[in-house]
Amino acid sequence: MKRVTAAVFGLMLIGGVSFSPAVYARSADAPAINLPSDYRDWKLISVAHEAGALNDIRAILGNDAAVAAYRSGAQTFPDGAMIVRVAWAYTPSEENNRSFGREQSFVAGAPTNIQLMIKDAEKFKATGGWGYAQFADANASNSVKDSVNQCFHCHQAVQSRDYLFTRYAR
Repeated sequence: MKRVTAAVFGLMLIGGVSFSPAVYARSADAPAINLPSDYRDWKLISVAHEAGALNDIRAILGNDAAVAAYRSGAQTFPDGAMIVRVAWAYTPSEENNRSFGREQSFVAGAPTNIQLMIKDAEKFKATGGWGYAQFADANASNSVKDSVNQCFHCHQAVQSRDYLFTRYAR
């Protein structure tokens, strides 16, 4: 697991990660959700590539409560479980591709954003017990203004898996 985490973060370095600061407004009535400062130390849950308009590569990390729930096969995650999705542009590696003689190698390019889900069944009743947040970078404010329409609307498709799209990569 440490090798996979190191590989993902190595891709970040190869891709030249440098976040551009941006601050987003959040509605006054939305519960405050802050990005935990230690999220980069969490364990790797999975990686993903989103094609189409997003065309990004993602690392999905979880705190100890989330990872324990994934590993145990829990149908419902406990309060306090947190999952963060860090995304970068899916970028061809010119250096690697020269070695291979064709375009087949892709790396993490410029960062796109960070998303966070936090489980608190009482605080987030309207969204299946999950709070949702999105950040332009680690220093930005949560840009989710309407979590029902911006996030939960899509997550309802996976209600049977406690609203989680990501499956644990074994």
